[in-house]
Amino acid sequence: MTLATGVAAPASAATSGSTRAAAPAPLPGLDPVALKAAIGGLPNADVTGALLRVTGRAGHWSGTSGVGNLETGQGVPPNAHIRIGSISKVFTATIVLQLAAEHRIDLDEPVQRYLPGVLPADLPPVTIGQLLNHTSGLPRGADSPDFGDGSPEWFAANRMKSFTPQQVIDLMAGQPMQFAPGTAQQYNGMNYYVAGLLVEKITGHSFADEVRSRITRPLALHDTYVPGAHDSRLPSPHSDGYLMVKSPDDTTHPVDVTEQSPWPWAEGGMISTPADLDRFVTALFLGRFLPSAQQAELFTVPDVPSFHSSQCRTEADAGRACMAMGLMRVKASNGVVVWGKTGSRPGYTSGVFSTRDLSRKIVYSLNPTNCNGNESRYVQQIAAASFGPVVPAKS
Repeated sequence: MTLATGVAAPASAATSGSTRAAAPAPLPGLDPVALKAAIGGLPNADVTGALLRVTGRAGHWSGTSGVGNLETGQGVPPNAHIRIGSISKVFTATIVLQLAAEHRIDLDEPVQRYLPGVLPADLPPVTIGQLLNHTSGLPRGADSPDFGDGSPEWFAANRMKSFTPQQVIDLMAGQPMQFAPGTAQQYNGMNYYVAGLLVEKITGHSFADEVRSRITRPLALHDTYVPGAHDSRLPSPHSDGYLMVKSPDDTTHPVDVTEQSPWPWAEGGMISTPADLDRFVTALFLGRFLPSAQQAELFTVPDVPSFHSSQCRTEADAGRACMAMGLMRVKASNGVVVWGKTGSRPGYTSGVFSTRDLSRKIVYSLNPTNCNGNESRYVQQIAAASFGPVVPAKS
């Protein structure tokens, strides 16, 4: 079942520029048929439901597809609460950059200066800025507590397990650096567990309190928050998340994983809604949170190679870095450049992206039923319908 509403803006509303600089590549016209098709055909074996919200002065559109509950067949709520996964990193980076603006930290100083004893002692100095833009080279950890053996079966059975940030960081002990700090970029969640602990050490408050006081309360984001360590609930309205799990007889069946531990915390544990994410990105891009020097860091990608990064995988990246401090840059084949972040938790995959001038913003959420990324074709379809085709890099 698909419900969609929208209105296209005139083509002239999709372009902006100045006579003093080259105008950005023009956005494609808003095509409701293409947007509806991008999330259509659900539910299926890979994805149970989807929602897409498009805003900005170049036009508005919103739609849902599939079901939010397999038992009742209820549709996907258009403003569902979602587990935003690594979109949480944008909130974390914003707060750390605020602390830099307040002269309470120095982005060029080693994080070990502020957090002695948190990182394994044999690791080299890593600056705070290198944490935020993923050029730290930190080990990825001997084991991932997220999926155990990497299977949906493991997660379904252990989804209520909780891990402290320090327990996750300790997984780096005895592991080699991926590369010398500052010489390459590799997307690594370890960076943001450390960044979250830095926020707590410098402010003396919990990470959740800082998100509330610095971001969600000033913007009246009533549906965005950092859950408590043992709060497994997802508020209503929401779409249920499922994983397809093998039974002993090798048949598969869906297991509801809507309730799960939010232990990824400052790295990936937050909850929000499409409307709140839209409002947050709008305020962030407009400079409401950061002075100009720190604002520039949001859109500054280091000129280093990408080192087996899970993020920089488009032909336009050409093996180079694509992450700034909190945001990632994506360039469509038509030249349109957008900034934002993706996020995933079991049963939930989401993203928020915008052109720099906010003429087009999108928020999407999908409910994948596996852990192998089969929902990525829907992400590519959403990107193509919203901004233009994004061509995957050749492996």
